[in-house]
Amino acid sequence: MASLKQRRAQILHCVQQQGYVANEDLAKTLHVTVQTVRRDVNNMAAEGLIARHHGGASALSPAENIAYSERQILNLREKEAIGQAAAAAIPDGASLFINIGTTTEAFARCLRQHRALRVITNNIHVASLLVPAPECNLVIAGGTVRLRDGGIVGPAAAAMIEQYRADFGIIGISGIDEDGTLLDFDTDEINAAQAIIRNARTVILLADHTKFKRRPMARVGHISDINVFYTDQEPSPKFLALLKAANVALHVAKP
Repeated sequence: MASLKQRRAQILHCVQQQGYVANEDLAKTLHVTVQTVRRDVNNMAAEGLIARHHGGASALSPAENIAYSERQILNLREKEAIGQAAAAAIPDGASLFINIGTTTEAFARCLRQHRALRVITNNIHVASLLVPAPECNLVIAGGTVRLRDGGIVGPAAAAMIEQYRADFGIIGISGIDEDGTLLDFDTDEINAAQAIIRNARTVILLADHTKFKRRPMARVGHISDINVFYTDQEPSPKFLALLKAANVALHVAKP
């Protein structure tokens, strides 16, 4: 039987994938009783992770992001595959921006064997992950530390990023609309991501397939602002056409 942590991760995955899932269907997926699912759903709803309904659960409204601790384990294998594939394309000696997000953290974890990297980040977790990297020159943006996820945000962070020019800008995202619009929840975080897009010679987007099903309200930019896109499943034909029209290189990393 799956542990509590595994059940919660699977419940989050199901509601993000399907929008709404009945308790009975969750019980079948998790191989537990409906009573166990109902208890898990009630607790997760109380913590603000999902929305509880009579007989089932759904994803949060577009105005709310999932808690960082839950995002860390959600689609972990997919994020690791994306991170490994993207990191393999980064040469030693490169300069990089790396922004906030659990997928960009998976990417940073895969950079620790690279040499002589120059990294500018507004993510405390990325900075910690790169401490073992040999000869890595690390710059952390100034600003307000968001304790819930280790992000450094605010006007000072975006202004500091604007002072640099890097070979690669590695960004994560909270949602991708069908028309190619890139979406996120936090305007301060968006300002930093936009500064990275403006100041990177090559912009690389890391996003697993669930981001196509999420609809945050704030606009970061458009897929045409990106040069390379790493994901874990091939997008829809409509989105593939957008990538082709914008000359965005697609890489699908299988977990």
